[in-house]
Amino acid sequence: MADLKQLARRIFHETLAAIDIPLTMQRKLLHEGSLLHCAETAIDLSHFKTIRVAAIGKAAHAMLDGLRTSLPRDVSLAGIVSAPVRPANAQPGIQYFIGGHPVPNEDSWNAAKAILEMLAACDSQTLVFFLLSGGGSALVELPLDPLLTLADMQQIHRLLIGCGASIEAINTVRKHISAVKGGRLATAAKHATKITLAVSDVPGGKESALASGPTLADPTTWSDTEKILDEYALHDKFPDVFHRWVARGALPETPKASDPAFKNAHFSILLGLDNLFHPAHGAAEGSGCITCCDNATDDWPVERAAEYLLAQLEELRGNNPTRRVAVIADGEVSSPIRGNGIGGRNTAFVLSCVEKIAGRNIAVLSAGTDGIDGNSPAAGAVADGQTLARAHAVGLNPRHAFDRSDAFTFFNRLDDAIITGPTGNNLRDLRVLIAAADPEPSPAEF
Repeated sequence: MADLKQLARRIFHETLAAIDIPLTMQRKLLHEGSLLHCAETAIDLSHFKTIRVAAIGKAAHAMLDGLRTSLPRDVSLAGIVSAPVRPANAQPGIQYFIGGHPVPNEDSWNAAKAILEMLAACDSQTLVFFLLSGGGSALVELPLDPLLTLADMQQIHRLLIGCGASIEAINTVRKHISAVKGGRLATAAKHATKITLAVSDVPGGKESALASGPTLADPTTWSDTEKILDEYALHDKFPDVFHRWVARGALPETPKASDPAFKNAHFSILLGLDNLFHPAHGAAEGSGCITCCDNATDDWPVERAAEYLLAQLEELRGNNPTRRVAVIADGEVSSPIRGNGIGGRNTAFVLSCVEKIAGRNIAVLSAGTDGIDGNSPAAGAVADGQTLARAHAVGLNPRHAFDRSDAFTFFNRLDDAIITGPTGNNLRDLRVLIAAADPEPSPAEF
């Protein structure tokens, strides 16, 4: 079975290697003289006196490198970056912040102030590039209500990410209390021409959830926010200052599509779902697996997603009994925080599979393409049919670990945690489930 775990690891690492952000930007951002082509948009750079950039997210450094390489050499670029790690090579004219994730920190706060100040100085002769990737919701943050402190916002973020709500629901709430989310960065530079380039970790059609949609018109409302707070019993847990703000009334709604700030705004996905599935599918097929891709489990509870994907794997094996088979899935499963352990949704997903695959010739891997899983130092984990027996041999119980939200500790003890460090990328989580071919029947069975 160990070979199946190694195969799952190899598929994951080959997929990561295939997702190159700077090269993708160079392919998709083409310039002829001063004319810059991006998807359906063509911009004449010579029409602008100043060009600014705000890069926000886990892939911010790679995206900025790609943008700089894609622009004509004589173009002067200045701006702000907020990412969870320092850049390998700082660019001149760029102010860097090391924002917090998954909870905002002081640099998240200061980055938001710096970006808003930069955008306030932009006029009709300014071109602004917004480079967005996953994690941006925490890496840049500032409340609409100035009485809310950083500690208040940190409390709110922790409650939201631990309540079990979908990322879309979480970001709906974030948008309505933030000065930088839900289209508010676009309106902060309402006269400027704006180009948003995105490395997306959200489902297609829900792009306004990426980094809480700072440059897109927001389709959600304050009424949606109230429903989410009620559904997840968050009202009584939010800080008192939040309730006093709500009680004062006259809460500003997020900018909608009719706002004139969006007339001169353009949005393009650089990397998304297909860019994750294609290399993963190719790596699995290249390893001799009959492979199918399935994205049905996005936002599902972790245990329901595990049962569904294992059933898909079993069906695929039943249809191909003489071949090794693989199911590739993406997206973010829902895994509420149950205890004070170390881990995240990816390790929790694999942990929920351990008892289900015990004794079977199956391997399961789940990992984040950003290299970060919850509050752990891992990207995710991998398990096979021997994991349960190995765990019991060293006194580990998967159910106890699951109840403590301590999946990383469980897999780290077994050397089955996947540790890559921050990858500088952030598409979606990747799950790889592999089953070996059925053994050939012995002559005695005929």
